Amino acid sequence: MLEEAMTAIAKDGLAALTMSALADRLGTSGGHILYYFGSKDRLLLEALRWSEAALTEERRALLSGRTAPARKLDHFLQLYLPKGPRDPRWMLWIELWARAGANEPLRTAQEELDQGWQEDLVTLLAQGAAAGVFAVDDSAGRAGELLALLDGLSTRVVLGQRGADRKGVLASARSAARRLVGRAAQ
Repeated sequence: MLEEAMTAIAKDGLAALTMSALADRLGTSGGHILYYFGSKDRLLLEALRWSEAALTEERRALLSGRTAPARKLDHFLQLYLPKGPRDPRWMLWIELWARAGANEPLRTAQEELDQGWQEDLVTLLAQGAAAGVFAVDDSAGRAGELLALLDGLSTRVVLGQRGADRKGVLASARSAARRLVGRAAQ
């Protein structure tokens, strides 16, 4: 159900989605969907949480692996960035951002989801600094800066802006990451 909701939201946006149209896609009733989610905002949030849960597992596996810190950072960047225009996961994020400013429960949920990415990147940068690979004295600060930059680059890809394809944006993210975390003096 959440996968289908994610697809529908990514395709047409949350405003265009009706519970009855989603119910038709699922072969159930609008009341059934409303019973489980209560509102479109709740449906959006649960679809995003479901999507992010799989990425959290992948991210945590990446961090616990024996891969070199610089390679882990590159994998993190690849995992974070959208696959291409209208990437379903990123379309959910954009919908959430648009609604979170006026909706305290959505804002709180957004902060919780963001926190997982932030904490994992802080850990990765701190590990790299401890291993003498990254020149980072403020892992939290650098992680926040890098994530803000990734959000901006990701939005350009998702919106299909000219010149903002995944390959080019990944190159920009790698360049920015090198500047932000540097190389430790050998």
